[in-house]
Amino acid sequence: MLYDVKLFPDWFKIGCFELLHKDSLPAAKVYYAKYLYALAYGIASKSVALEGVTGLSLMGLLPALICITLHELSHGYVAWRLGDDTAKNMGRLTLNPLKHLDVMGVLMMMVFHVGWAKPVPINMYKFKNPKRGMAISSLAGPACNLLISIVFLFLYGVAFATIGPVGIGSYLLQMLELTAYMSLSLCIFNLIPIPPLDGSKVLFSLMSDEKYYKLMRYERYGMIIMLLLVATGLLGKPLSAAIGFVYGKLFAVAQFGCDLIIKLVFM
Repeated sequence: MLYDVKLFPDWFKIGCFELLHKDSLPAAKVYYAKYLYALAYGIASKSVALEGVTGLSLMGLLPALICITLHELSHGYVAWRLGDDTAKNMGRLTLNPLKHLDVMGVLMMMVFHVGWAKPVPINMYKFKNPKRGMAISSLAGPACNLLISIVFLFLYGVAFATIGPVGIGSYLLQMLELTAYMSLSLCIFNLIPIPPLDGSKVLFSLMSDEKYYKLMRYERYGMIIMLLLVATGLLGKPLSAAIGFVYGKLFAVAQFGCDLIIKLVFM
């Protein structure tokens, strides 16, 4: 496995070190030796990749903008395809992050890896089937974030195998992994079935029309519940556990990307 350093005995580490200093090796073999050397000494540990990004870090700004912008754009685009042109008419179908930016939400993403953006306006009454259209439009954001996480984990594996966690490569790996982690966090956070999060709109769509429209009228009060859950710490541990579990499963994508490059280039 990519990060199971304990599997490598001392003779393997020494062999990798000696391999690095053989001038007669072809370039591809040298790169592969660097990969093995970094692997053996645990330079590429996931904890190392993220431990440098703590507190309010500028390194988290670009990943936060990517995750939030594409999340909101997905909501608006799917709603437009289903018949609601509200977001399009308000200029929200754009990759310009300033159109989607909520300053506090971005700061929360940078610090805690979970945040929010300026909600994309959706008029559910423009859908042929309002409940169905609202549910699909709401799912578009988390689905986009899940896809972003998968893509960036694959790129992480590719970058690890080609550039390695040395020099500028270490910063690139941090950015790729942080983007993947933030995006997955945003996905899971928004699936919580508490208004106004996306998960609540999906859950409400399964109810009768009478209950659905009644609950939607009280959507604004859901944020109070969210703030209470965050303030009391009741949400933090379960959310972190869920994100960590899913992220650990998805990290197999990074392993696949790394193994693929090694087989194609170095073997």
